[in-house]
Amino acid sequence: MRTAEMYTGIAVMALVTYVIRMIPMALFSRPIRSRFFQSFLYYVPYAVLSAMTFPGVFAGSLSTAVCSIGVLAAVISAWFGGSLLQVACAAAGTAWIAGLVPGL
Repeated sequence: MRTAEMYTGIAVMALVTYVIRMIPMALFSRPIRSRFFQSFLYYVPYAVLSAMTFPGVFAGSLSTAVCSIGVLAAVISAWFGGSLLQVACAAAGTAWIAGLVPGL
């Protein structure tokens, strides 16, 4: 990849990220009173993050069983209030240990 293409790609990604964050601020100058819309906006980041993460988890080079064990460890760690770093470490560590088991 040429340097000019790389910088163009970075600039486009930065612009898209900026526009996505600025549109709600520009459109909603007043507080949102609708409970439905508030809850919708609250859960959108979690849904998008899940939709982006799960395909990548199962497309890894490990077996589906090992990936499933790692996801299960992440869900359990998150359920009990683990921070993002704790959840990621629990998932990665558990998947690593499960990958050492022959036959998985």
